[in-house]
Amino acid sequence: MKSNRIFNTWLILLVISQIGIVNAQSLNRLPIKTVQDLRTFFHWTGKQVPIISGHRGGMVKGFPENSIATFENTLKHTPAFFEIDPRLTKDSVIVLLHDATLDRTTTGTGKLSDYTWEEVKKLHLKDADGNVTEHRIPTLAEAIDWARGKTVLNLDRKDVPFAMTTAILRKHKADAFMMLTVHAPEQARYYYDDNKNRMFSVFIKNRQELDAYEKAGIPAGNMIAYIGPTVKPENQELYRLLNAKGIMCMISAASSYDKLSSPEERAAAYKSIINDGASILESDRPIEVAEAIKDLKPDQSVRSGSPK
Repeated sequence: MKSNRIFNTWLILLVISQIGIVNAQSLNRLPIKTVQDLRTFFHWTGKQVPIISGHRGGMVKGFPENSIATFENTLKHTPAFFEIDPRLTKDSVIVLLHDATLDRTTTGTGKLSDYTWEEVKKLHLKDADGNVTEHRIPTLAEAIDWARGKTVLNLDRKDVPFAMTTAILRKHKADAFMMLTVHAPEQARYYYDDNKNRMFSVFIKNRQELDAYEKAGIPAGNMIAYIGPTVKPENQELYRLLNAKGIMCMISAASSYDKLSSPEERAAAYKSIINDGASILESDRPIEVAEAIKDLKPDQSVRSGSPK
């Protein structure tokens, strides 16, 4: 009887482990392990498939923004990287939360900065429709540990001091799969001086703004460029200017086309972004984007990722 119990226990553990392997293999992973992989992945050549960025991870029913569960759900459907929002608790723990207040996205109320991490981690996250989920607010450290070997995290600029951001990246040896959103050349220069391997998402809407980053000494190979939320004639000059330097251009549909009322309208808009010339499409709806633009992708490409 004892030997049977041991065998049954072993069998159960084996099944659980195999389920875990299957679940891990079901994720689409970006082919990025080193800093050079990161630069190569985001270097424009004109031959790559479009890259999808999940704005705050991507939001569908039951999956709240800025949560690891949402990141995983998106990667089950498509390769993507994720724009996320680091903020500080009262006791200076870096967590993921877009708003300065808790009300919209959690079961809490008031300012995040009025709560300690011990208090914050007891809260539940809400999905985009306001439904309370089982998911909790993650720390940035937890998100970094989860992302390693799977994807790239793009840290938006909120209230975390630059020195704290650089410290956590160094502690976790995470520069090979992290990107930093910066709003001005001097912000990029701070991070670049700390580590010249840093990758940046920069705001560039015209030639003068590109010149400012070049004058600050930020190499083209360390940048992607956010050029705006819409398809417009002025984009064509930016594509020519930035792509000539190997810089990919990103359009974000989060504040524009994601708001269209029907899936058909949104799909047409997503296709128009890629056809316009954008290399990266950021969206609150990355799974919808993947379906809409799948015919624009080659059947086989290292950039399309692969289940591993």
